[in-house]
Amino acid sequence: VQLQASGGGLVQTGGSLRLSCTASRRTSSNNGMAWFRQAPGKEREFVAGISWRGASASYSESVKGRFTVSRDSSKDTVFLQMNSLKPEDTAVYYCAVSRSPYASDDRSTYNYWGQGTQVTVSS
Repeated sequence: VQLQASGGGLVQTGGSLRLSCTASRRTSSNNGMAWFRQAPGKEREFVAGISWRGASASYSESVKGRFTVSRDSSKDTVFLQMNSLKPEDTAVYYCAVSRSPYASDDRSTYNYWGQGTQVTVSS
């Protein structure tokens, strides 16, 4: 299974970006999906996750109220709408598919990862 992420780029503080991630085959429709990010010199961290039917979503405290995760299960695609971006949001963003129907903040519960898309927020 391959995950293709897109939508990253360079944006000014306060701007918005929308990330997309699509699975290469129909394997994620019964699985939770999530976004993680990794800044230079830092650990990869959980950003947002969504359950297999999209009924529940969770966010890290640092992005709550600014980011929104959603999914189109018919297309095995997960989205991350990022608003009010800050320089500290600068990172490579990765999408991932969970082994379970739910999305946790534990990286070890994900078995498929995308290649990452760079998000840079200038001050």
